[in-house]
Amino acid sequence: MKKMNLRIAACMTLFAAAIASGCFGLGGFSLGIFSVPVPVSPYFQGAYEDMAFEKDRYGQVPVLPPIVDGVPEGLDAPSDDEVIRLLEKAKPNNGGVPFLETRYRNNVKIKKELIADYVDPPRFFPMVGPVQVHHVHYKCTVYFEQNVRVGWPIPYSIEKKDAQEVIYIDKDHLHAVAQAPGSEVQMGAEAMPQQF
Repeated sequence: MKKMNLRIAACMTLFAAAIASGCFGLGGFSLGIFSVPVPVSPYFQGAYEDMAFEKDRYGQVPVLPPIVDGVPEGLDAPSDDEVIRLLEKAKPNNGGVPFLETRYRNNVKIKKELIADYVDPPRFFPMVGPVQVHHVHYKCTVYFEQNVRVGWPIPYSIEKKDAQEVIYIDKDHLHAVAQAPGSEVQMGAEAMPQQF
């Protein structure tokens, strides 16, 4: 009987020591099998990073201070990065199979032209308030040399020295409307909500 009590006491002591050491937990939230990290392919990681970068950098419309006098200049012209990203969406250069078909763009030159810059009359946008839409449109012409290399069944390459693509970019943004106290933004009858 003493040996049995001694064994029970030893087991209880070991159990208490294991719990106190932090090796085993009795409670808390656990994801179970989902708590094990899963490796992500670099392809998908790069795609998610590109989506986040484009949304953060180019996908948001800023609300700028009110227009004081005249039509202000638009925002900066589109960056070369923005033009190339939009060109890749319109005419993908990647996606070829290595050693089967690969495409390259070399000696890229970008010409940006402002084609429209005007401001709409003030109107009300939900969750923004009374604003004016400032429309700025750019025509971006991309000049480049295009090389297409095919490796199978008969290896050959095609070079186009004077390739060009045209991309139109809208850089619309909002300007807050400075209101005098007691004044309201005039909206057209079609924009007014109907009351019954």
